[in-house]
Amino acid sequence: MSARKHTALPKARILIEALPWLTRHNGKIVVIKFGGNAMVDEDLKAAFAQDVVFLRQAGLRPVVVHGGGPQINAQLDRHGLVSEFKAGLRVTTPEAMDVVRMVLAGQVQRELVGLLNQHGPLAVGLTGEDAHTITATRHRPRIDGELVDIGRVGEITRIDTGAIEALLADGRIPVVSSIARSADDGHVYNVNADTAAAALAAALGAETLMVLTDVEGLYEDWPNSDDVISRLTATQLEKLLPELSSGMVPKMEGCLFAVRGGVTTARVIDGRVPHSILLEIFTDEGIGTMVVPDGQTEEKEAGGAR
Repeated sequence: MSARKHTALPKARILIEALPWLTRHNGKIVVIKFGGNAMVDEDLKAAFAQDVVFLRQAGLRPVVVHGGGPQINAQLDRHGLVSEFKAGLRVTTPEAMDVVRMVLAGQVQRELVGLLNQHGPLAVGLTGEDAHTITATRHRPRIDGELVDIGRVGEITRIDTGAIEALLADGRIPVVSSIARSADDGHVYNVNADTAAAALAAALGAETLMVLTDVEGLYEDWPNSDDVISRLTATQLEKLLPELSSGMVPKMEGCLFAVRGGVTTARVIDGRVPHSILLEIFTDEGIGTMVVPDGQTEEKEAGGAR
């Protein structure tokens, strides 16, 4: 009895600790942006799929949005197409767009759907093109005061959540590739996956947006310190944006857009940590950086504050 008691009690305590979070998040939509190292490491990919299925089985309604930077780079190299970046965005020629579309919808999404469906008939893949889920227009960034053409890179103009909501109502896990069709010219555009996840979270009225990254969160004073900001308001984040590294800007802009658009919390978490999603949603400590709307109280709520 003593040995059994020793091994079983910690498991029970973990489950009990998760109870307030399970209660609070039950039935709520969680949009998760899948990317970074978690996307290329086999063990992390498997752990991610387990986490998402756990959320679904625990009564939450997860939606996964993904890009595929490393995989796109590899395929462009194979096709002899050079990757060029301007203003932090990939210059996407029509030829490169064909590769992007093939990689996102035909490779990354298929693999992720397959991992999720090892646990049951749950995941359904779609792209922003399907059922007009994401509509975009050509994005022309401003560099040194001049508008620059970077090809088939899209700026989101409209979200239609109908197909995703139908899948969620059917108990499925939508897996969305971040490509969109333009209503202006009919072309297909590559959309930043952080931006797409934030736009979907706001349009779906999600409880939480979670963005997986390859860092621990938002650092207070990088590179002088590796202290992570655990919680900040939308206004505090807005003030910090000009100082952030280029890689963190779309992630944190996405978090800001989401909470300003009605999402209760947006979180940037370290995707290099196995089961980081469960640690963030179902434990007292939480990991990473959480962004909350202005005026949210500092009181401890289940799943709401640190």
